Amino acid sequence: MDYNPFSLKNKTVLVTGASSGIGQATAVACSRMGAVVVISGRNEERLRETYSMLEQSVAGHSIIVSDLSEDAEISKMVQSLPELDGVVSNAGIGLMSPVQFINRSDLDNVFSVNTFSHILLTKTLLRQKKLKKNSSLVYVSSISGYSNTAIANSVYSASKSALTAYVKSAALELASRGIRCNSVHPGRIETPLINNGKLSEEDVAHDMAKYPLKRYGKPEEVAWQIVYLLSDASSWVTGSQFVIDGGRSLK
Repeated sequence: MDYNPFSLKNKTVLVTGASSGIGQATAVACSRMGAVVVISGRNEERLRETYSMLEQSVAGHSIIVSDLSEDAEISKMVQSLPELDGVVSNAGIGLMSPVQFINRSDLDNVFSVNTFSHILLTKTLLRQKKLKKNSSLVYVSSISGYSNTAIANSVYSASKSALTAYVKSAALELASRGIRCNSVHPGRIETPLINNGKLSEEDVAHDMAKYPLKRYGKPEEVAWQIVYLLSDASSWVTGSQFVIDGGRSLK
């Protein structure tokens, strides 16, 4: 028998923020599990790199260049989409700023991408009837939006906490349509978002020591959890938060 409840064969999945990191790894993993993947992001060159990594035995993959911090671009992107079985709402940016230096521009920029873009994308997908019955929406949050706190991380944490609260409400509202909504909460993952040169090797070593498994995660380790949530294997899972942090939240 070749039955596999984790398969994404015959499913079409949108992955936003797919130009690198978790988004890129998720797009690749979905394609390898049989999905037709639509990848979205702001950087066309890096999206094309992601596209080249997709499983090419599955026909129909596509690229949409879009800045989801702009309402008009969300609407334009959604109009061009096929009907979807799954969405990985992954667009995100980081910010390190002590509380006394936070300004309105910081708040607008971070919340626009990390919170508002996810909410408005979901609304637009629903309004334009792009989600199939029994579709699955997966939102990439963070342990910073779950339980973990850190100095100078208040704006980022607040944006992810707001997203987490939204996902629970959306799951409750959309359950009657058979649409599932869940969030994943990674700890530190080896992505460009954290490899930005702002932390010294000593800082990284000190932070990594806080993880019981003594390392940061890999993008594909988050992607595999997302594949589960997109698949029929999780058909009775909605409104849940999945922490993927190498045990960091235990300390």
